[in-house]
Amino acid sequence: MSETPAPLRELALFWSVKPSPAAFSSALIAEQVFQTLRAEGVQCDTVRCVVFDIASGVESDMGGGDEWPQIREKVLDADILRISTPVWLGHPSWVTQRVLDRLGTELIRRGWCTQDRRRCFPRVQRRRVQHPGAGCTNWNGAATESTDYNELDEVPEEVESATAAAARNAAHLARVLHNRTTPYE
Repeated sequence: MSETPAPLRELALFWSVKPSPAAFSSALIAEQVFQTLRAEGVQCDTVRCVVFDIASGVESDMGGGDEWPQIREKVLDADILRISTPVWLGHPSWVTQRVLDRLGTELIRRGWCTQDRRRCFPRVQRRRVQHPGAGCTNWNGAATESTDYNELDEVPEEVESATAAAARNAAHLARVLHNRTTPYE
């Protein structure tokens, strides 16, 4: 008798700079991704990084009240990691850079990236990182528009389609890699 595999888990790291409980667009888009993922049987969890004291540095725990270790454990336990960030003047938020520094250190430490630290090769689930095809979604609005995504009356069809595809592709890739019996060479 075969065991039923454990459900896949997605963790979305929100990198908005807005304090809780303020709504933000990247959370709404992530929730729309979650709708498709939940229909695919994926358990979804979130971390709003701005409410944590994430120290600068390259260690798993920088001490002195660094709250990265509790986020790190969730990252390591996830089958799918979603990054949800606003873009300001063409750049992600400062919170994004802080978390990317800590994530990048983890990728290098675990050998998920090559020694030149520029390329990460395919693998998921505590080994290497793989980005699914069409694995992202976004909304920037028109160039001169100031409407926030949270204020839209309806989701543009292009965004809705890209969001659903990103979720389905991530779930599919995570399942394939989760069921893989031989590691990448």
